[in-house]
Amino acid sequence: MISVKLPNQSAIITVMTKAAVRASKGLLRDFNELENLQVSVKTNESFVTSADLRADKFLRKELSFARPGYSMVTEESGEIVGDDPSYKWVIDPLDGTFNYMHGLPHWAISIALKKNGEVVAAVTYDPVKNEMFWAEKGCGAYLNDRKIRVSNRNRLGDLLVSSGNLSGVSKSLTQSTRKSGSMTLDMAYLAAGRIDVLYSAPNSNEWDIAAGMLLIKEAGGVLLDKSGHPIHSEEDLAIMTNIGLCSMAPKLVKV
Repeated sequence: MISVKLPNQSAIITVMTKAAVRASKGLLRDFNELENLQVSVKTNESFVTSADLRADKFLRKELSFARPGYSMVTEESGEIVGDDPSYKWVIDPLDGTFNYMHGLPHWAISIALKKNGEVVAAVTYDPVKNEMFWAEKGCGAYLNDRKIRVSNRNRLGDLLVSSGNLSGVSKSLTQSTRKSGSMTLDMAYLAAGRIDVLYSAPNSNEWDIAAGMLLIKEAGGVLLDKSGHPIHSEEDLAIMTNIGLCSMAPKLVKV
């Protein structure tokens, strides 16, 4: 298990990484005992596990204790308005639930902190691979104790692309496009240079993208709308990539 204390991290990143690591213990325990996992149906007809709900409860309690009064929104509990609405936690206790349910080790915990609507700190933790992606506004992006950057690849034949809409992918990218089942990890991977272009459906949920947006920006990446223009709000987010692919990326996949 990763050390909770990482180099150069602030007090708020310490709070976030500590909460993510502690929440991961229950998720890992249930992941290794999938035959005992209880599954219920969400109102939107997707699946949620008992482990997911326990992680949500733990993170809400842990972060509220560390910073009393902060507002929060979580995938499982919705919006909770605190005494200080200028700060808001954005939490996804288990991104990649369907992967998790099938024993596929590609899922993560995501925590972002917004100040007056802007993400200022972000953590995405993959407990299975023991990888902690984290960033703070103006301080760069990191994977565990190593600073990360988006890739500098710009030749079509070299690109690895991830998209939620495989039917809209150009034929030239058929062999190099993936759909992983975890937007949170895809965004972290783009920040680390493992993915070169990432497409998401517009109007993605806040908890799916908040942490990843800061990771990508602090790693030197760009956030674009479906036309390839810089986004004005997170609702416009459709394309994520490096600066060298800004003109090419909107033409590769029909978002």
